[in-house]
Amino acid sequence: MTQAPPTPQPADTAKKVRTILWILIAAVVAAGAIWFAVITATKPTPAVPAGGAQLVREDSNRITNPATEKAQLVEFLDFECESCRAAYPLVEELKTEYGDRITFVQRYFPLPGHRNSGTAALAVEAAAQQGKYEAMVAKLFETQPQWGEKSDSQAATFRGYAQDLGLDMAKYDASVLDEKTQARIRKDASDGNALGVTGTPTFFLDGEKLTLDTEEQFRQLLDEAAQ
Repeated sequence: MTQAPPTPQPADTAKKVRTILWILIAAVVAAGAIWFAVITATKPTPAVPAGGAQLVREDSNRITNPATEKAQLVEFLDFECESCRAAYPLVEELKTEYGDRITFVQRYFPLPGHRNSGTAALAVEAAAQQGKYEAMVAKLFETQPQWGEKSDSQAATFRGYAQDLGLDMAKYDASVLDEKTQARIRKDASDGNALGVTGTPTFFLDGEKLTLDTEEQFRQLLDEAAQ
């Protein structure tokens, strides 16, 4: 008698989903790198910040602050990037697991092909100045399907998110318009360009740019670095 195939267990299903996720991330990052190369081919390279490129700066957004740091994981990301959104839950999971030993740092890298990525970065940095960096990042990734890939400015949408987060709106508006805020984002992007970042998300572990194929590989690298 022919038996029905066993019903996939939740763990098996989750593993398959993770595998598909990494394939999609790799594909989107590769496509992003190609698009980045095409769209920037005729544009001048942004000036490297004074003092040379730095992987982490004093004002970089440190998401974890371990008492004893074993390693640093730096992510260059774009809030309109679909692969960054896909990777976000895993990064949050890894932050919980390794945050007591590894400093997680995130830096802005708005891609030229994304109409609202720079505006989103401004919104996040303005929120960060009021202690709401992670809350705004979570909000943008949660709602990315609603505002991403739009041809018109989504500044008003992001301002609405700032209101939802309870920010001081006078300070938020001033921060978004402040040249220092804009320069802060340009500095991250310039560092990324100088360090060879061409797509997002791009990770550096203790200064080494990672080429990731699987979640297992990512975890193994973090395990070794956290020893």
